[in-house]
Amino acid sequence: MLISAKYKTAGVIFACLLLLTAIAETVRASELKSYFAGLGDTKIHYQSAGKGDKALVFVHGWTCNSDFWRGQLNAFPNARVIAIDLPGHGKSGKPRVDYTIDYFARSVAAVLKEAKIKRAVLVGHSMGTPVIRQVYRLFPEKVAGLVVVDGSLRMLFSKEQMDQFMGGLRTNYAVSAPQMIDGMLQPVSDEKLRAEIRTVMLSAPDYVALSAMEGMADPKLYQTDAINVPVLAVLAKSPFWAADTEQFLRQLAPQLEFVMWDDVSHFLMMEKPQEFNQTLRDFLSKHKLG
Repeated sequence: MLISAKYKTAGVIFACLLLLTAIAETVRASELKSYFAGLGDTKIHYQSAGKGDKALVFVHGWTCNSDFWRGQLNAFPNARVIAIDLPGHGKSGKPRVDYTIDYFARSVAAVLKEAKIKRAVLVGHSMGTPVIRQVYRLFPEKVAGLVVVDGSLRMLFSKEQMDQFMGGLRTNYAVSAPQMIDGMLQPVSDEKLRAEIRTVMLSAPDYVALSAMEGMADPKLYQTDAINVPVLAVLAKSPFWAADTEQFLRQLAPQLEFVMWDDVSHFLMMEKPQEFNQTLRDFLSKHKLG
């Protein structure tokens, strides 16, 4: 009887903890507000919650937007959390400019300045990976850590392959882009999520998508200068990743935490938000970045 009562008490405590967590996340959701930072004549939209001059900053991938991080924005109630719409995406301005990775990096820096952030852990998905890497190069004093989410820090394709690929996109974007995106989404098991991602990605202007893709192909982005802050890499197991991927990343970033997950797609933080959030929490705790 005593054992049974003990387990019942533990169950009640656990249920209360879950309830308190849910309440905290609901409160955080209500605190999320939209702001805009300026980069020249362009307005950069970002969502922000919490207080302080240190932040966890989320940067989305190619033709995506800040809502792709919705599974993370309410999961870190003790942190200042920011999610950015890169120029050309989401609610940010969409000027006809060259959408280079350097331009994206400077837009992230503009948000950090507007939000009065002194130091940030930058989380970059896909194209967001070279973006946060470039922020670290340009503004190292602003970066406390980097989180790579199924993105690459080296060229995945040869110049000839990229030229051929870009030729198809330029010739008929309206046909080629949906085919490419459908291929990326094939492993996503949730049909609703797949449809949502597809809709958002195809809503980006073609001139933004093409320019950003060309920007990612700049070989200067993939120089092997050292990353001297803690780095977490969370990758989806895929043929795209070479056998030496972990070794390569460790050469760049001595303070690397590396995980590769089975049975997830490129959009792993949306498919498995709880697992991703816990992995990120553990990283922040280990390196005292929280």
